[in-house]
Amino acid sequence: MRRLALIGVLLVALVAGAGGAVGASTATAAHSIVVTGQGSVRTVPDRAQVSLGVSTDAKTASAALRANNVEIAKVIAAVKAQGIAAADIQTQQVSLSLRYSDNGSAVVGYTASNTISVVVRSLTKVGPVIDAAVEAGANQVFGPNLVLSDQNALYRHALRVAIGNARAKAQAIARASGLSIRRITNVTESGGPTPVPVDAKTALPATGPPIEPGTTLVQAILTVTFSAA
Repeated sequence: MRRLALIGVLLVALVAGAGGAVGASTATAAHSIVVTGQGSVRTVPDRAQVSLGVSTDAKTASAALRANNVEIAKVIAAVKAQGIAAADIQTQQVSLSLRYSDNGSAVVGYTASNTISVVVRSLTKVGPVIDAAVEAGANQVFGPNLVLSDQNALYRHALRVAIGNARAKAQAIARASGLSIRRITNVTESGGPTPVPVDAKTALPATGPPIEPGTTLVQAILTVTFSAA
């Protein structure tokens, strides 16, 4: 009886081992393909940021500040008269500094400065806004910095393009390797929306200083992992 029991145990072990061997030989090995996908959307900037300032000289600090306050108020009023909302006008910097003689040996007065940031939501108004500000007394102009009002939406579009680009690359690699891609198993974003100026020009009405927005590329870069078999 003991011999029969031992034979039974050996038969079970052999059957189990044979089953495991068959399972291992029929399993399909898993592969991964990792590619970089790039997507870009070309568009024309539709908004601008301009810095406008007034610098005023006087013999005393209080006189310089008072005169400067009057002048910057005129500039702000002129900008608003061009249809710029109060919410799009923001004080950037107020400063007061000493003025010295030409040889730097003595204080001869003070210089007060006030700079405002203005968001212009239509590029056709950038020139008129600058003109109006200068006529009102602005003696410092910086910009314009051309931006996109719908940058986030454009970036999402670029992300979709990047996924398509990554899939096309993975399919090419898979075919060359005798494989087929299955699904995306991982996606890593490289940075965020980064507008890149391009040389192309777009004409605007010739009013005030000429503003040429050109075009901008919104780019997205992704590292995408596909499973393949």
